[in-house]
Amino acid sequence: MTFSSRAAKALQPGEHIILPEFPGLRLEASASRKSWIYRFKSPVDGRMRQKKLGEWPAMAYGAAIAAWEPIRARRDAGEDPVLAKKQAAAPSPHPGVYTVKDLCLDFIAGYIERHRQPLGADQVRRRLLGKIGPIADLPAAALTRKQAFDLLQGQAHAPRNAADLRSELAAAWDYALDADRIPDDTPNWWRQVMSGKLKSKGRQVAGQLVTTKRVLSESELSILLPWLSNFSEAISDVLTLYLWTALRGGEIVSMEGKELSEEPDGLWWTIPKSKTKNRSRKNAIDHRVPVVGRAEQIIRKRAAIYGNGYLFPDGKKSHILQRIIQQTVWTHQPYAKAPDAPVEPILPVVHWAPHDLRRTARTLLAALGCPREAGEAIIGHMLPGVEGLYNRHKYDAEKRVWLTRLSEHLEGLLQNPILAAAGLK
Repeated sequence: MTFSSRAAKALQPGEHIILPEFPGLRLEASASRKSWIYRFKSPVDGRMRQKKLGEWPAMAYGAAIAAWEPIRARRDAGEDPVLAKKQAAAPSPHPGVYTVKDLCLDFIAGYIERHRQPLGADQVRRRLLGKIGPIADLPAAALTRKQAFDLLQGQAHAPRNAADLRSELAAAWDYALDADRIPDDTPNWWRQVMSGKLKSKGRQVAGQLVTTKRVLSESELSILLPWLSNFSEAISDVLTLYLWTALRGGEIVSMEGKELSEEPDGLWWTIPKSKTKNRSRKNAIDHRVPVVGRAEQIIRKRAAIYGNGYLFPDGKKSHILQRIIQQTVWTHQPYAKAPDAPVEPILPVVHWAPHDLRRTARTLLAALGCPREAGEAIIGHMLPGVEGLYNRHKYDAEKRVWLTRLSEHLEGLLQNPILAAAGLK
């Protein structure tokens, strides 16, 4: 049985819906509720585990997929998310001994939660507490080089995740040394073990090695742009805004109507510094974005509906998450489908992710002749070094000029003869 609202409503207690394209994800019905469940075989001890993700319909189909994806990734990386949570909550078997787990918890509470956004802090917490299982109860000050090596070696099949873990544990040990939680002569093995040896060779998709940094060609955009209407309106609008503004997805999905302003030269969107990637940089300021072309049409339309609130609401007093956009694009790629998966529109342009649209927009700006300083200002980058310290020009006028030219160029791609050849016009 495949998922649909009708099928979900018809589920009787004891029945469930399996989603073959998302291994382990299912909707189970009990006498009082219908719950999204992820069932998996533990890579740690081989036992079957299950984790409740939420309840339908409060958690919609797309949200369940978004919740399933990171947990599945942790399982694929050799972690048992359910067992890790139990271990993290368990009391130390050596009271009075400052363990590796104690050190990590102090680092999370004393540094990570103070300097990271809630979602990022939660990600670090889950990664640290989920991965340190084999050494969690060992005295932190007595950890050996071999024990550090063995932990990282056990994660080496996922080099990028292992490198992140190594970096975070190194920072945690530095924090503990600075806070005098461990003796000054305690070695920080994480700074030395496997240095430079945890490099990803890229990922395989449908047997093809793909790069994580992709710029779509103009011919690909000619095909993709009219196809975006196959997505839901919200997803299509977000993806269009990536191209017409060259902004980050997190900035787009968190847009609020109160951040818009009518000015003599047109509509402007002022992104608060706190929402930008530069929020922790002293010299950073709010990011002003001129809204032109299709971006203006989309934003005015959504502002008329949602007023001063989030223009991409999730129905829970917040906004939809960037990962929902990423996951939705992934599910429409031809290689994301199991043979017996439900038939859905398949993207005509493959091997791309939403952030690649931002990279594509920046590349198009350069190709159109946009000066480097103006281009970096458009995408919200601060100029480096002395140049950034002394050049405080805001480039507002230049932003409007070049985003208007980008808009005109993108509209021109829609008239490209390739559309007729592809049968998409």
